[in-house]
Amino acid sequence: MTSRRRFLAASGTVGAAGLSGCLAELGRLYTSNEPPVVSNRPDEVYVPTHTEGMRMVGTADAGDLRVGVFYSYPHRFWVMADEGDGFGTSRTSVEAGDDVHLMASVWDPETGVVVPDTGLSIEIARDGDLVSEEVVYAMLSQRMGFHYGSNFGLDGDGTYEVTVDVGAPSLRLFGDFAGRFDSPASATLDFEYSSGDRDDIPYTMFDDQQGDSGAVRPMEMDGLPLGLGPETLPGTALGSATTGSLRLVGTALDADRFGDDDDPYLAVFPLTPYNRLLVPRLGLTATVASGGSTRFDGRLEPGLDADLGFHYGASVPGLAGDDATVDLAVDVPPQVARHEGYETAFLDFDPVRLG
Repeated sequence: MTSRRRFLAASGTVGAAGLSGCLAELGRLYTSNEPPVVSNRPDEVYVPTHTEGMRMVGTADAGDLRVGVFYSYPHRFWVMADEGDGFGTSRTSVEAGDDVHLMASVWDPETGVVVPDTGLSIEIARDGDLVSEEVVYAMLSQRMGFHYGSNFGLDGDGTYEVTVDVGAPSLRLFGDFAGRFDSPASATLDFEYSSGDRDDIPYTMFDDQQGDSGAVRPMEMDGLPLGLGPETLPGTALGSATTGSLRLVGTALDADRFGDDDDPYLAVFPLTPYNRLLVPRLGLTATVASGGSTRFDGRLEPGLDADLGFHYGASVPGLAGDDATVDLAVDVPPQVARHEGYETAFLDFDPVRLG
């Protein structure tokens, strides 16, 4: 158990405060018998059946960005599905040929800011022969926050080359990020794999808490930044509101880097209700009134700033934080796949007012 405990500490395989779990001794039991999905899941964020550790493949530079690649057991996840009268989620189950769940994160190495809208594909080769190639899903999990991932089949134990192709982010870039990340790039890492190493990855079961409202704590791994909202808001805070399990937090800023004029900038952070994880890839509109008149009525655009991080925003003429009202509507649910505990949340939204 010594090496297993050391890895558990390094990978941050911990439950939410007050939760206790049973560390399974045999990972291979898990791979053949994934716990059943929680029955009667709530339509909100909930504690999943279990959490898993993971192993790091490595990190490498891809142009101006840095990519980290990790793996764990193959496991179920849910992808977004257009159901005609709205969006829902569709379960993707583990298939017989799946060996690992491969994950990748992308961030700016200078600031540690996670870049959540690049598009990403992974190619796995062995001795020059292609083993697998896939455009992987943008994903949201309680332990990693926003990342990319999918289940992959391999060709037995051995050394593989993993090539990660990263697209240019489709975001407005501000401050020190302006003019950067404008070209696709790639990185290749060696991947030493054995089923025995995979089966030794620890996991924790939440037999008594699964299905309860709440979330497990995000992992803490050296060299892996998480996409988090700011602890302290810059500018003039405009309040917050929650809809569809999504917490929306707004602030008004005076900074010329956000526009070509002196208009204040409205920034809204879409966050999980626990742990401040950023939730990207949604559609967000705002109606802003200040001084007795409507100052803005339209779509907020996704943006990335070295100091502010990821957010949605727009310049709003005459915005004054002391008397402003900000009404928000999520008109497109987050277009991200979800790990267990998020698949029933972030789907149906009512208009809200920050306050």
